[in-house]
Amino acid sequence: MQYADVIVDIVHEKLDRCFQYKVPEGLQGKLRAGSCVMIPFGSGNRLIKGYCVGLGEECKFDPAKLKDIAGIVEQDAGDEGRSIALAAWIKENYGSTMIQALKTVLPMQKSVKKLEHRIIERKAGREELISMLGECQRKHQVAKVRLLESLLEEESVPYEWVTGRLNVSAQAIHSLEQAGALRILSTSSYRDPVKVKASDEEKKHLSDGQESIVRTILEELNAGESKTYLIHGITGSGKTEVYVRLAEGVVSRGRQAIVLIPEIALTYQTLLRFYKCFGNRVSVMNSTLSPGEKYDQFQRAKTGEIDVIIGPRSALFTPFPKLGLIIMDEEHEASYKSEGTPKYHARETARELARLSGASLVLGSATPSVEAYYRAKQGEYGLFQLKERLTGGTLPEVEIVDLREELRSGNRSIFSRKLQELLADRLSKGQQSMLFLNRRGYAGFVSCRSCGLVMKCPHCDVALSEHGGDRLVCHYCGYVAPKPSVCPECGSKYVLGFKAGTEQIEQKLKELFPGVRTLRMDRDTTGTKDSYERILSAFANQEADVLIGTQMIVKGHDFPNVTLVGVLAADLSLGVNDYRAGERTFQLLTQAVGRAGRGEKPGYAVIQTYQPEHYAVVAAAAQDYESFYQEEILYRELGGYPPVHHLLAVQVFSPEEKAGEKLATALAERARKLISDRKTLLLGPSPASIGKVNDVYRYVLYLKSPDYQKLIEIKDQLEACLTQLQNTRENVQFDFDPMNFL
Repeated sequence: MQYADVIVDIVHEKLDRCFQYKVPEGLQGKLRAGSCVMIPFGSGNRLIKGYCVGLGEECKFDPAKLKDIAGIVEQDAGDEGRSIALAAWIKENYGSTMIQALKTVLPMQKSVKKLEHRIIERKAGREELISMLGECQRKHQVAKVRLLESLLEEESVPYEWVTGRLNVSAQAIHSLEQAGALRILSTSSYRDPVKVKASDEEKKHLSDGQESIVRTILEELNAGESKTYLIHGITGSGKTEVYVRLAEGVVSRGRQAIVLIPEIALTYQTLLRFYKCFGNRVSVMNSTLSPGEKYDQFQRAKTGEIDVIIGPRSALFTPFPKLGLIIMDEEHEASYKSEGTPKYHARETARELARLSGASLVLGSATPSVEAYYRAKQGEYGLFQLKERLTGGTLPEVEIVDLREELRSGNRSIFSRKLQELLADRLSKGQQSMLFLNRRGYAGFVSCRSCGLVMKCPHCDVALSEHGGDRLVCHYCGYVAPKPSVCPECGSKYVLGFKAGTEQIEQKLKELFPGVRTLRMDRDTTGTKDSYERILSAFANQEADVLIGTQMIVKGHDFPNVTLVGVLAADLSLGVNDYRAGERTFQLLTQAVGRAGRGEKPGYAVIQTYQPEHYAVVAAAAQDYESFYQEEILYRELGGYPPVHHLLAVQVFSPEEKAGEKLATALAERARKLISDRKTLLLGPSPASIGKVNDVYRYVLYLKSPDYQKLIEIKDQLEACLTQLQNTRENVQFDFDPMNFL
């Protein structure tokens, strides 16, 4: 006998309340998670609509008391059925409870009051009002006097103005309404978070390459083909204009579009481009909106009042009834991967949503993720390339500076001689410069400053992390080695971590160039609400000569007077204990270099590094994605990393060190028994790189396999094992192809 868990109302407070029903023999094999069903409910057994959220053979109650599912609603399961099917897919593919997946997919279902606009309107004639006014004056009802005097001057006044400015109570207003002096008119409206003024702008003419992309995708959508496409376009090649035209084509066909962006900071500039085309038929969805604004945007989407929604990862779950297009800009960004349970990736989830909706998925980036490009090369995605810069300016000339040579020649400054020379030149000409400190992986690895050697794990080919007691530890397999006092390659004593921040760089810069005007942009200087825009605006208005910052300064900004970009410690991110280190370094360097020479003046970039021969550095300097990809994919193949193989991280969190270690070991033993082929590997368990956070101990084990489905099967078995162990104090999370590692 099969049993189904059914929810009857998709509201947050009731999500945890499932009802179990028997699955009749005629429905077995047809019913699935997400199916809309009719069920007998309550003492009267009235038939109501519900949604199946899980199937199993375990009966949680007395079987004699369970009712049968009456039938499956084949037609018009609606958006809710699609959302539940998507939640079931997330649960299966990323590991979580069905409730956690549902709360992700249905993030805003709690009812919020509509925005009401109330007007108090004169009802009685002037003579009657004057008579009422006199009576109120005799009785010293001063609040009513103020309101009646206002209604004698104006035929209608705003309710909020009367209760606020005139200080008239609701009771006094109601009393006059009962007396026939006035009537209250109420209209409700949705909250609109868009604060953009439309400006007249001629429609941009598409290049042949842009036109070809738009035409191909729309023709295939017309033919009923739900496909995924990757647009690989260099900076300034006009990807956003392609997005706008695609959305325009989809909307003209009576369907809707979701536009995903990686960061809230990019919302305004993206919204501006779409608003010029769609006006108030476009809206936004992000974490800065109030609960009322979020609720209203979902309602507007459901009722068809908006055609396009723009926002980060969570905007993917906007309940459009006729979704036709999902666009994912800067698809390579790590922020598209959720760090909370379920740890879903927006790219894969968008692909499943597009399949369920019969929609097209368009991914775009100047530096595509290796996963997306690999699939495009395999023919899984359609690949388009835009190699022509349409926004003006030319790609800058780039020079790689070997910091090992600088050290040998006696220069121990963080600024190479070439960078100092170019900074002096730009300052004398009144041109601006940007200094980018690549702090990703700060102090997370140890290297030799003389030859550039990074201390790596002999088993995993990732950098070792420095721990207390002069130990180097690998957080993939648990390998431990003592920190060397001299470099094993060249014998140098300069074996240490990089210690410099934006503040120290600013100080050194002012020592070198007294009077230089600087701005800093990092986590410390962007803590307040408007600090991000304020710093960028000041630099755009040329109130500073040099902008110093971390990776937030290299994304999407356009400063025509910037003719020099200096990348300090370019290889810091190469030493991170992460197989994506080369990819992230290439992406960051490519973005940084692209900030120079975006106006009429030619640009120049200096990349300072201890590893000038590294393929990620060389390819970024040449702005050559293809050569980077060829090197990187070979490394992924040899190491057995995504996208060639897949990784499953099993993360254990425990308030007790021994209990956490014991559970991690038990799960590893269970996983080892489930491995039936030589291609699936188990690494660990080992303590996380940060072994304890807020008094919670952390352990991790990794499973590698070319077969994603095999990892899902192991995950399912480990979940069943956890149910049997009933470790209530330990928390276990599953992370498939993790973007960040414990």
